[in-house]
Amino acid sequence: MADNEEVKVQETETVDRVENRQRDKKPFNKDKRGDRRERPVRKEDSEFDKRVVSVRRVTKVVKGGRTLRFSALVVVGDGKGKVGLGIGKGREVSGAIEKATIIAKKNMRMVPIVEGTIPHETIGKFAATNILMLPAKAGTGVIAGGAARSVLELAGIKDIVTKIHGSTNKINCVKATMNGLISLRTKEEIAARRGKSVDEI
Repeated sequence: MADNEEVKVQETETVDRVENRQRDKKPFNKDKRGDRRERPVRKEDSEFDKRVVSVRRVTKVVKGGRTLRFSALVVVGDGKGKVGLGIGKGREVSGAIEKATIIAKKNMRMVPIVEGTIPHETIGKFAATNILMLPAKAGTGVIAGGAARSVLELAGIKDIVTKIHGSTNKINCVKATMNGLISLRTKEEIAARRGKSVDEI
């Protein structure tokens, strides 16, 4: 029994020596190992500003029961005439917002802006929502509701007066505002389509 115990002690000593040698030869290096927990989180592109307009909890009835999900409406813009909106769904709020942000960046449109305001009066329509948008002089500010304000500010419009008629649903208001901004045309665009100069119009 004593001999067996001595053999076991020698084996454990040799194993410990081997582990110590390997540890000395290959010191732990977090950078080479590539541990994800130590990596810095990637920041989003600072070129665009993001604003979450609304987050809703939606349920879908399926054979197994009800599935709970979240729907997020996000508006993205650069403040220089480029703006887009997106709606994303996910099991978590953060996932829904990320999906909506990706969709919004893919669907960005250019909006004509003249001296900080829109070039002319327009009416944006979507479903049961109509939004009247009027150009305003400098210093007026953005006079609009919460949902429409997000689109106008991220587009880079500084002075405008708006009035919503009909449904005040946030999704409808945002889409109606986008449709109204997309329908805007500058003097140069109208003159080019007619084949005339700006002075002739």
